[in-house]
Amino acid sequence: MSDASESPKGYRFPKLVIGHAVYLYYRLAISYRDVQELLFKRGIDVSHETIRAWCMKFGPDLAEALRQRRPRQGRVWHLDEMRIVIGGVAHWLWRAVNEHGEVLDVLLQKTRCKKAAKRCLQRLLDEQDIPEQIVTDGLRSYGAAIREMPELNSTMHVTVSAAERQNNLIEQSHRPTRDRERQQRGFRSLKRTQGFLFTHAEVGNLFRHTRARTAALLRRHNWLCGFSLWDELLLSIS
Repeated sequence: MSDASESPKGYRFPKLVIGHAVYLYYRLAISYRDVQELLFKRGIDVSHETIRAWCMKFGPDLAEALRQRRPRQGRVWHLDEMRIVIGGVAHWLWRAVNEHGEVLDVLLQKTRCKKAAKRCLQRLLDEQDIPEQIVTDGLRSYGAAIREMPELNSTMHVTVSAAERQNNLIEQSHRPTRDRERQQRGFRSLKRTQGFLFTHAEVGNLFRHTRARTAALLRRHNWLCGFSLWDELLLSIS
């Protein structure tokens, strides 16, 4: 039986320490050096480069495990795209959330054309049930892509005004990404940024019911559930 106090093969620190470092980095808007400082205060002396290697190695695996545990739910998809500069080149981050504010998918692409919108929608259909409604801004690429996808013939497409913040649910979901973009002084690599944003979104989903507007008793319960599932997933890393 695997135990969180065991170390993954080839590593000297136990899974519990590695998992806590990964959690801190992806959950909080802090750097690898900040994580290093927090661990040092607890008597764990590890370099920030080691923490970076942990996050790159184990972060995506833990995020994928979280994704597999997530039920296929969401009658409404809210879609939007935001501009991100990666290594000096402008890209578009396509994001989808459901009516509960849970991030369903994030995808970096270089364009906002019909082909890009169709790719985003197809990824969602591969993972989710067909929604009753899709809410987007006025970007015509969405409508063109939806009309060419037979699976979405029965789905209502609702267009709202981005200027009037009518799609506020997904606009709020963009904010943590902007915070991390500023904290990291911009993103530099497309592949690493896609991996980071995927993991960041999945960890955020795990703790999305612990926000300030949640009643204190329920928030503490949700924290315990989130941490319990995270620790359970640590047992699977090797």
